[in-house]
Amino acid sequence: MSGGDRLSVALSGRVGGFALDAAFAAPVSGVTVLFGPSGSGKTTILRAIAGLARIGGRVAMGPEIWQDDERGTFVKPHRRPIGTVFQEASLFPHLSVRGNLDFAAKRAGPRAREEFDAIVALLGITPLLPRSPAALSGGERQRVAVGRALLTAPRLLLMDEPLSALDRATRQEILPYLERLPEERGIPIVYVTHDVAEVARLGDRVVVIDGGRVQATGSVEEVFEDVDLHLGGERAEDSVVVGAQVVRTDAAFGMTRLDLAGQILSVPFSGLADGSEVRLRIRARDVSVALDRPKAISVRNVLSATVERIVADPDTAFAEALLSVGPVRLRAQLTREAVAELGLAPGQDVFALVKSVSFDQRPFAPPGASG
Repeated sequence: MSGGDRLSVALSGRVGGFALDAAFAAPVSGVTVLFGPSGSGKTTILRAIAGLARIGGRVAMGPEIWQDDERGTFVKPHRRPIGTVFQEASLFPHLSVRGNLDFAAKRAGPRAREEFDAIVALLGITPLLPRSPAALSGGERQRVAVGRALLTAPRLLLMDEPLSALDRATRQEILPYLERLPEERGIPIVYVTHDVAEVARLGDRVVVIDGGRVQATGSVEEVFEDVDLHLGGERAEDSVVVGAQVVRTDAAFGMTRLDLAGQILSVPFSGLADGSEVRLRIRARDVSVALDRPKAISVRNVLSATVERIVADPDTAFAEALLSVGPVRLRAQLTREAVAELGLAPGQDVFALVKSVSFDQRPFAPPGASG
């Protein structure tokens, strides 16, 4: 498939008492996240893409039409070049890890057999090959499930909340493996989750689903900086995703200095080499605003910024300010009282105080870079 191909989905119908009316298109590259609360329709859409749920509409990947009700077209699930990974690994209990992987590879043909060792090495499961699924941890089972899906030689990988049944430590263990897949295997992923942190770390673009309808679509950067959206339904999760570059490490204090749009941002030691690109998630609750550059303050990150927009919620005490730091945007969670006392208004020059930053080692791609 060419880089210009797109996954296009337009579905409308009822599943029991649930009404679905959702349409979106995404480049066949990178990770497209279907995000929304439980019961919003994400999994139903994913199953329809796989052909496992029959809902009226159209599903196509590039020139391949998998479903078109107007033309009476419906490609059965086993004929769609798709690999699937669900919440539960569902490995064959009577087979070893190698047996589970061999089963998938044999069905896919010679090419999958040739790539067996590379896929096993990518997922770090070589030592697990002789084991029984019963002897694996939750994270190990999911890595084997991903390997099994890859060995079917798919052109699209569908993942339905693959980390939701895992504890926090195990999620952190498996995330690095997932984020390497699109680049190292060249396989696009449609990833379902209700976890904002997973969206920020894995996503290239986001389709926000609620009540069976698409509420927003765009790059992860565009969707996160939309102050009209509260992903996860909680203000505490409001944040932005931006890129920065490692400038230097200050070994004396255990800090890493990052270049964020020409200004320096300090974070605890990252272990990354100078020049490395990183993806940052900065929560709105961790950003404050000052009219003058503060002195004698413990907050290490004070950035020159400009107020771009202010959105106040008249039903609560809160407001949000969208701040521009050069081409980068931050969200700041404030009280309406603070906005009034500071006289904040669009176009005003201020200082953004950033108290905490979450980041990972995934190379940052500017919006639109993935197609």
